[in-house]
Amino acid sequence: MMFAPLEGWRHVQVTHRRTSVDWADCLQEVGDVYFPHAEKIVLVSDNLNTQKPAALYEAFPPQEARRMLAQLEWHHTPKPGSWLNMAESERSVLQRPCLDRRLPDQDTIKREVAAWEQARNQHAVQVNWRFTTADARIKLKKLYPSF
Repeated sequence: MMFAPLEGWRHVQVTHRRTSVDWADCLQEVGDVYFPHAEKIVLVSDNLNTQKPAALYEAFPPQEARRMLAQLEWHHTPKPGSWLNMAESERSVLQRPCLDRRLPDQDTIKREVAAWEQARNQHAVQVNWRFTTADARIKLKKLYPSF
């Protein structure tokens, strides 16, 4: 799931597996296809073992990996706070109408997801994010250093 919350844009990539190379391919697509003129892409990702900068070096030659890393500003959600990742929230919205039932094959999944994605993007549905820094200091108190 790739999600630009302020633009109301999302894209879902359906793959056979969830590998670091798949992840790197998605990042290349974000930078080269969807946001080719962006100086910086702020990337918020979970702490999955596949979602690391090293994935780019696994998938691409070093010069391509460096080029892509220079365009990315990488932020990981806190380990106990994956719910802070807006793409995870958006994936939850996808789950209910599209994926919360048995689907016969990957092509059907791709069609269902593409239809959902197109409808959400057409309406430029945004996330109304209400979690503030003050809220974070309370909710995530144990993650902040104490002086």
